[in-house]
Amino acid sequence: MPRKLLKFLIVFDNTSLLYFPGQFLSGKVLMELQDDTPVLGLHFHVVGEGVVRVGSGRHERLYDKENYIDFRMRLLGEPGHGTSVLSPGIHSFPFKLGLPMGLPSTFLGTHGWVQYYCKAALREPNGLTHKNQQVFIVMNPIDLNLEPPVLSQEFECSVEHRVGVGCVGGGAVRCRVALERGAYVPGESVALSAKLVNASRTTIRATRAALTETIQYSAHGKLAAKEVGMRSSMSIQQPKY
Repeated sequence: MPRKLLKFLIVFDNTSLLYFPGQFLSGKVLMELQDDTPVLGLHFHVVGEGVVRVGSGRHERLYDKENYIDFRMRLLGEPGHGTSVLSPGIHSFPFKLGLPMGLPSTFLGTHGWVQYYCKAALREPNGLTHKNQQVFIVMNPIDLNLEPPVLSQEFECSVEHRVGVGCVGGGAVRCRVALERGAYVPGESVALSAKLVNASRTTIRATRAALTETIQYSAHGKLAAKEVGMRSSMSIQQPKY
């Protein structure tokens, strides 16, 4: 039996697949047919969802989901109107919709994700359904001007740690770390200043500063999991005298 459907694709007008909230998501569903093909309808579905899943399979402990986009439309066919016959060749069915404001950015983590994708389904009268899916990326930039003013102020932290035992090299090591402000956006440089006071007899050979990322996953209103990863670090060797 010859293959009737040669191609079935979802093609976005924006080839980078990157969109911002409020922009239009537009493109077309393309199909190439070898013969006359009766179809019941061409269904199109745009999905945006956030999922938290801790554990997997039988050991899954927590699962939660929220929807950001759930848009459905028919690109071909109407309920109760019977079949349509598509001729051999290439057929194009355009789509366009505005993305809601306030969408969270695309994210993929160990215990969850935020993802956006389109699905197309071509239904034939014989019960056969052809499906395809295409993801797209949403980026919601952070505007620090809309964040609490306290984040634009200088941030500092001090810590004291006692080393040694009593009079045998005992004493305190004090460290003060300061940042120009308390919030940054991706791509910015973080200027860090630190002052270290060693009031002990223990020699400090090196110091290190590290930038870490903490991701928290919530399910059913509770903290479900947390992961901490190091993004960059810098070590400073103390000079020898």
